[in-house]
Amino acid sequence: MVQMEGNDMRAEYDFMGGVRGKHYSAMQAGYTIIIHKADGTSVVKDVMPKEGAVVIEPDIRVYFPDSDSVNRALRCLIPLLPKKRRAKAKKA
Repeated sequence: MVQMEGNDMRAEYDFMGGVRGKHYSAMQAGYTIIIHKADGTSVVKDVMPKEGAVVIEPDIRVYFPDSDSVNRALRCLIPLLPKKRRAKAKKA
């Protein structure tokens, strides 16, 4: 296996033309995984994000590694929202 120094990525992998987030929207709508088994059969699994799931971008995830940290930060922002919007959220 050929590797670049200080990196686990193989040297022959080239992501120079890659587009970050290219499949993000499609993944949010759900996706299908097909597992091909050695005996020739296949298993199909439909994967849907849980209702209410929120995906945090990797650059933000560094600062908010878990649900508790995200919720604490968002609760600090609620008082900054316009009063109309806060009232509507309380009704829901």
